[in-house]
Amino acid sequence: MRELSLRELNRTLLVRQHLAARTGLTPYEIIRQLVAVQGQEPNWPYIGLWSRLTRFEHGELAALLHGRQLVRSTTLRRTVHLSAAEDYRWLRPTLQSYVEGLLNAAYYRDEITGVDLPALAAVGRELSAGRWMSRRELGLLLAERFPQRHTRRLAETVEVLVPMAHGAESGEWGRWRNRYVTVGPAEEWIGSPLGEADPVTLILRYLAVFGPATVADVQAWSGLTRLAEVIAELRPRLRVLRGPDGVELFDVPDAPVADPDLPVPVRFLPAFDNALLGYKDRRRVIAEDDRRRIAAEGSAGVPVYLVGGFAHGRWSLDGPDLRIVPWYPLQPAEHAELAVEGRRLLDFVSPGAGGDLVVAE
Repeated sequence: MRELSLRELNRTLLVRQHLAARTGLTPYEIIRQLVAVQGQEPNWPYIGLWSRLTRFEHGELAALLHGRQLVRSTTLRRTVHLSAAEDYRWLRPTLQSYVEGLLNAAYYRDEITGVDLPALAAVGRELSAGRWMSRRELGLLLAERFPQRHTRRLAETVEVLVPMAHGAESGEWGRWRNRYVTVGPAEEWIGSPLGEADPVTLILRYLAVFGPATVADVQAWSGLTRLAEVIAELRPRLRVLRGPDGVELFDVPDAPVADPDLPVPVRFLPAFDNALLGYKDRRRVIAEDDRRRIAAEGSAGVPVYLVGGFAHGRWSLDGPDLRIVPWYPLQPAEHAELAVEGRRLLDFVSPGAGGDLVVAE
């Protein structure tokens, strides 16, 4: 059984995620390849696509949303993701029981205890049929049928129970925080009924772009549990490898394993990027000590940049400037490459603003 080094896993991740070299794929094609892109805040998915595509303009992603080729909805890890409509048809049903686990949290439980949830879901479907409205509007309508309840929580509970899509404007470029979301039935958005749960497709699609990976990695990325049984059945169709610590890794048979010495460029990753959130063990892209230093702020909810293929520090926008906070010393060549890529990022984020790269001491 072949044993892979940490650098082999790192380079393989970067190649499969199109971070070792930008790709000529379309935004739609790369979102399909990545299965789904986390996007609870509107701007971050745009940065993730920009980091991977040779050519990308903001309007291309917005057009996919307005054309309803993409669905913005709660899926993986119970968070908002962008996925292709054809993938959402199996992805949300596969995750539905897991998504409903949100209702066990005190945030929901304290407000919905005693509510007939099937009845609430039915009313939610009735009220939202053929229309799009804000969560506030939906909550006020629900409160007429379910009085003395928190209106916003009623609307959010319907989103958990009933697959709902967000309006295209909710995912348009322009905001780093999303304060306004419209919702409506996902089946109306995609124009067809949802399909059946399909954990096999979920696992195989994951491995194609995140593998080689452990069972725990697949579960951390998706949020699902008890996938070991499914992977055991799939085992004859998979390639089995070992990681640097001897752990068993699974992969699809025809996916490439990259050369550990492959040169890789500087890359800026957005908050919540797939490359950081795709694993239980994230050491193939970020050292454990570095993961811990940002965990209090939301783990991968902090934008980072890569040098030599691994997370080297964090970045943020500071007015017109791009502020870099290195965790390790920058060599002159690395600083120069970071400056070039940083200016390209500024040209994408705020063209003409005249910002510059500012490296913290």
